[in-house]
Amino acid sequence: MYKNIIVPMALDHGVSPQSLEIARALLEQGGTITALHVYEAPEGSVSAYVDEETMRAAYEKAAERLKEKVSGIEGVTAVIVRGHSARTIIDYAVENAADCIVMGSHKPGIRDYFLGSTASHVVRHAKCAVHVHRDS
Repeated sequence: MYKNIIVPMALDHGVSPQSLEIARALLEQGGTITALHVYEAPEGSVSAYVDEETMRAAYEKAAERLKEKVSGIEGVTAVIVRGHSARTIIDYAVENAADCIVMGSHKPGIRDYFLGSTASHVVRHAKCAVHVHRDS
């Protein structure tokens, strides 16, 4: 059982409810669950064509979608941060003394074997336990 679980939430995937259920099953009484969404802003030349107001509106929309996903789920705190998904999940876990990360993962495609998925990066580099479940 774990006291401080982080559940990374991709807002465009449907695995979040299962991840939260698993986290609740692994949670020690009195523990905490944080639903974490990492907002990745456009990078490189793309960012040159997107104005600040559009970026702010997109961030606010993502924050609202995260709140909607966890609304009505008791004991889950929603947190949104900016950064690169895998690195930010790992850093957030360290900074907040998480003892477990529960995350979903899609079935790997050929691209994942060359670039690696977020889940595989987190598994390789996290300092705490990581529970990964597949989206069936």
